[in-house]
Amino acid sequence: QVQLVESGGGSVQAGGSLRLSCVALGDIVSSNCMGWFRQAAGKEREGVASINRGGGPTYYADSAKGRFTISRDNAENTVYLQMNSLNPEDTAVYYCAAGIFRCGKGNAFAPAIYGYWGQGTQVTVSS
Repeated sequence: QVQLVESGGGSVQAGGSLRLSCVALGDIVSSNCMGWFRQAAGKEREGVASINRGGGPTYYADSAKGRFTISRDNAENTVYLQMNSLNPEDTAVYYCAAGIFRCGKGNAFAPAIYGYWGQGTQVTVSS
């Protein structure tokens, strides 16, 4: 079992930055691939970024490329999402997710590969 605890959400003006953190507690072997998803009001959940425990490529949604950076500290069992140049369209609840399998280009944002989800943290960007 893995418990994911997110932090770092909040309110920011357009153009600002936020850094989300997610610490994995418990069976860290089950947190091979870790990712960030988001869900805006009235919309489906979408993948934002993902990263594997063993390094290698990171994966970003088109909306996140060039503005967001995902990273992880394996020693601390923590994954981060640095979000810059935020705009109102980034307003959503952001969820951390972890899965036992390595994620790749074809499945980085497939919810089915993630067996564990955090409770979510709200990010609100005002214009």
